[in-house]
Amino acid sequence: MILTINAGSSSLRFSLFDEKLNRLYRGHVDAIGKPHCKYRRYFEDDSEKRVAIRAINHKAAITFALKQLQTDGVIEDFKTIKRVGHRVVHGGEKYSKPTKLTLNSIKQIQKLSSLAPLHNPANLEGIKATKKILPRAKHYAIFDTAFHSSLPEKAFLYGLPHSLYTKEGIRRYGFHGTSHKYVASEAEKLLKRKKLKLITCHMGNGVSLAAIKDGVCLDTSMGFTPLEGPIMGTRAGSFDPAIIFHLARKKTLKQIEKLVQKESGFLGLSGKSSDVRDLRTHIDSPETQRVFGVFSYQMAKLILGYSAALGGAPDAIIFTAGIGEHAEYLRKAICEQLKVLGVKLSKSKNHNHDTIISSPSSKLKVLVIPSNEELQMAREICEL
Repeated sequence: MILTINAGSSSLRFSLFDEKLNRLYRGHVDAIGKPHCKYRRYFEDDSEKRVAIRAINHKAAITFALKQLQTDGVIEDFKTIKRVGHRVVHGGEKYSKPTKLTLNSIKQIQKLSSLAPLHNPANLEGIKATKKILPRAKHYAIFDTAFHSSLPEKAFLYGLPHSLYTKEGIRRYGFHGTSHKYVASEAEKLLKRKKLKLITCHMGNGVSLAAIKDGVCLDTSMGFTPLEGPIMGTRAGSFDPAIIFHLARKKTLKQIEKLVQKESGFLGLSGKSSDVRDLRTHIDSPETQRVFGVFSYQMAKLILGYSAALGGAPDAIIFTAGIGEHAEYLRKAICEQLKVLGVKLSKSKNHNHDTIISSPSSKLKVLVIPSNEELQMAREICEL
């Protein structure tokens, strides 16, 4: 069996697959180390079971999660788990494919933590804890940045002194790579074509776009960190960096970092919530109109710009992740600004969240494909 692990700063998501990549189990430990820590088991019909638990750290969370596999009758012996895939957010330029976790590779991931201080340390906690519990399994790292390692220099360089790239690795890396890769491959199956120009839109609490031609990523919106791109749940997205110099006259760098990472985006512009579902309940309010207007415009502008990376209009635009899969009103708002590409949505198909939501008269396809990063991770491990 194959186990996939996604360890966040205070959460743990995991899935178990059999040798034919059928998902047998999916669970989530949330709020690790906090009094309101909960465990969720997800079922195939999208229902879930929640229980309050006590998990003081990632080791405790993983220990509990693996015991649940036995308690719920999915496995009898941990020895049946032969391979484990771990999500690692930042692989720098060194890692462009799944990598076996050895003492050396773990040290390298630790070194890369300076590029992703909010993510890689948590990923490492999950790796170390799981390796102790499953010492006989083969463990692999699957990097968020790997799919974007194909970016050409003109797409990944910033207009900074070149020495900052060569000496400190400051460049565009991109993130959500596993999600972008998965939905692109699903689009190839759906459209029955390998040679495709695609723009994939991962729209969740974090938001990123990718320009993909024939399965190769040519540009992406997240950059040196996941802060760059359109506005997101609490992240400011791209903005004039001189604003930081202005704010630094009155605020500390720590305060500014919190502001642009945790207090901006949907939350900052609305002053109410970072969740589009909450904002949707007040759709006519000026705050919601402000957020949805800025977001849909920024998304449309990036989609149109990626036609340059692809060498022409895309064959399809793909929406995925929580907002992309469920917020038909935002898909509509974005696509209304893409008429120059000949985009036309089917009102009923978009409302029903069909897989193909474009009308027959649309010049390109518009797709809704649910992301499945865990399955993509398992696939990549099987290919090794």
